[in-house]
Amino acid sequence: MNGPEIHLEVAPELRLFVAHGRRQGRTPVTTDGVSTLGHVVESLGIPLTEAGRLLVDGSPVTAAHIPAAGELVEVRPVSRPQSVPGAPLRFLLDVHLGTLARRLRLLGVDAAYESEDIGDPALAALSAKERRVLLSRDRGLLHRREIWAGAYVYSDRPEEQLRDVLGRFAPALAPWTRCTACNGRLRTADKDTVGPHLEHGTRRSYDVFAQCAACERVYWRGAHHARLEAIVTEAVRDFGTATAG
Repeated sequence: MNGPEIHLEVAPELRLFVAHGRRQGRTPVTTDGVSTLGHVVESLGIPLTEAGRLLVDGSPVTAAHIPAAGELVEVRPVSRPQSVPGAPLRFLLDVHLGTLARRLRLLGVDAAYESEDIGDPALAALSAKERRVLLSRDRGLLHRREIWAGAYVYSDRPEEQLRDVLGRFAPALAPWTRCTACNGRLRTADKDTVGPHLEHGTRRSYDVFAQCAACERVYWRGAHHARLEAIVTEAVRDFGTATAG
């Protein structure tokens, strides 16, 4: 670029996206004089999904602003909880976030998940078609213009990923109402009806069951229930009261 020079200040939360030489304090950036501020921000490596308020000399502007020489631009993170247009709030997770998808479903959050790598263009198109917030750790994917809404998942640890998403978007929680395998709705199931799906020991030991209305998978309070209950209890305690399913 060979045009007006501006001074850029990136919030600490967003500096991981920026080259090391531009992570501290105010950094001079030379623009081409015609590109929007949104383009300049993205050229530094920051997905616009992660940029909140943009300030020029202390005043808010939109991503369409054309930077002028000498301006001080501040890039702040998105506010939390983040408002997402439309309802209901739904998510789409890429192939690398399977555990997060299952934990969101455990809490009753609508979380579509692609278990196979269908490619960035298809994911972005699905986000737009179904109006889902695309969650990913792929920074390049979040730069795609087609996505309806998106968010970078900052941690590679499922526990931290879940807290990040719940804290950022504050979805309504309705634990034990979705199938963790396919995202379908669960319904109470009669023991005699689901009996053919069960091992003999399970039929003998348990009496309360639920079944997915979509894939017909059967659920009961088995050996892993205490661990799942702990995840649910912590999420409801820290991120809001559970809603009716």
